[in-house]
Amino acid sequence: LAIYLAIVAVLGLLFARMPTSFLPEEDQGIMFNQIMLPAGATQERTLEVLKKVERHYLENEKDTVRAVFTVAGFSFGGSGQNMGIGFVNLKHWDERHAPGMDVKSVAGRAMGAFSQIREAMVFAFVPPAVIELGTSSGFNVQLQDRSGLGHEALIAARNQFLGMAAQDTRLVGVRPNGQDDTPEYQLDIDHAKAGALGVTVADINDTLSTAWGGTYVNDFIDRGRIKKVYLQADASARMTPEDLGKWYVRNQAGEMVPFSAFSRAKWTYGSPRLERYNGQSSVELLGQAAPGLSSGEAMAAVEEIMAKLPPGIGHEWTGTSYEERRSGSQAPALYALSLLVVFLCLAALYESWSVPFAVMLVVPLGVVGALLAATGRGLSNDIYFQVGLLAIVGLSSKNAILIVEFAKAQMEQEGKDLVTATLDAVRMRLRPILMTSLAFGLGVLPLALATGAGSGSQNAIGTGVLGGTIAATALGIFFVPLFYVVIKRMFKDKPQADSASPVPVPQEVK
Repeated sequence: LAIYLAIVAVLGLLFARMPTSFLPEEDQGIMFNQIMLPAGATQERTLEVLKKVERHYLENEKDTVRAVFTVAGFSFGGSGQNMGIGFVNLKHWDERHAPGMDVKSVAGRAMGAFSQIREAMVFAFVPPAVIELGTSSGFNVQLQDRSGLGHEALIAARNQFLGMAAQDTRLVGVRPNGQDDTPEYQLDIDHAKAGALGVTVADINDTLSTAWGGTYVNDFIDRGRIKKVYLQADASARMTPEDLGKWYVRNQAGEMVPFSAFSRAKWTYGSPRLERYNGQSSVELLGQAAPGLSSGEAMAAVEEIMAKLPPGIGHEWTGTSYEERRSGSQAPALYALSLLVVFLCLAALYESWSVPFAVMLVVPLGVVGALLAATGRGLSNDIYFQVGLLAIVGLSSKNAILIVEFAKAQMEQEGKDLVTATLDAVRMRLRPILMTSLAFGLGVLPLALATGAGSGSQNAIGTGVLGGTIAATALGIFFVPLFYVVIKRMFKDKPQADSASPVPVPQEVK
């Protein structure tokens, strides 16, 4: 029993220290690149950076990369002349067997090379295992202004977070998934003056939108084809801020009123894209865990940094990070429900509330084997590993059932004592236990050794199940008899009345 308690203690220690994540990273043969230049950068500068990105992959990674496709003016963070995106298609997995040719290694080398580009921020990242849950692996968090502090305070908090994240060795590739504030020409309308001059706000808006943005008027037929007619100011009258003084608005009296009579203009900074999350102003932040760490450890580091931000600034997880937090909170309830179902089935099988404990006590032996195997390979506690733990619960119980069932039959049918019946049951069922465990273990061995597409999830579930199978078999054949004997001695069976005994019949006295 002391050895068993030590095993349970090791089990708890391994569970506490095991890193957590939602899904294992998969080599899907593709990767993304996001390019962000300073606000106001021209498209020519963006194209020059994109050429450097293409040159790196086609020359330095020619053994792993098959093709590169880049786009200027668009990215996951928004559209603009200073934004760009790149899609990298790697060669087939059969051609990338050598170490360092997987997608994660390629992305790591790319990040090192792109850090030398001074005129832009370039990030290389791997898509998540489930594309529908986001655009990149790692963490995804929304920084929120929960107290109405204003856009400037939110951007200041974002910059503070990025500064602290850059100094944290647990995080890499931390970036805002949006656009920086850009210069804007703000036009302030004095409604009182405009009303006094007989100019309505609707007329002002119509004039501005038509002159500077264009308005659809009608269609006309030109040589059998329908063409659209747009009304817009000539290019020479809408090129500079001073051109605004050339425009007039007709008032209610039919007079032309210049814009300078009721408006003032100034240069300022503003966000080209206003973001909200759950109805609150927010900015999206992305990043990955440092090599050797899991997404759960990266999320813990993010929460530590968030706690240092000014009051009124909060955060919400989204994408794969939200699903990871949600699945992590549900895992204990799932384990408890699974164990309860197994216990109730065993109670119905043995018609006893005590005997099922002898079977259930062997479950930690299989779980500790799964934890040791996963920890040895550097895997994390993700949903695939959790599914493997549920399989280990059934496998461990199956081995124990084979021994307990025969020991119970030896006692009831042949009248043997507790210890003798238990030892005989172990000897009789040793071969079936070993055969079924070997068959199951060899069946999941290809999952544990898988490479290529989908190998991340296969390794996660195969390694845990294989380690649990070995531990449950090797330790179970020694501990199950001990559990059964201890449980039977602690909880004695209630004596049952013999319904077949003859009932005495009273005799007549003469």
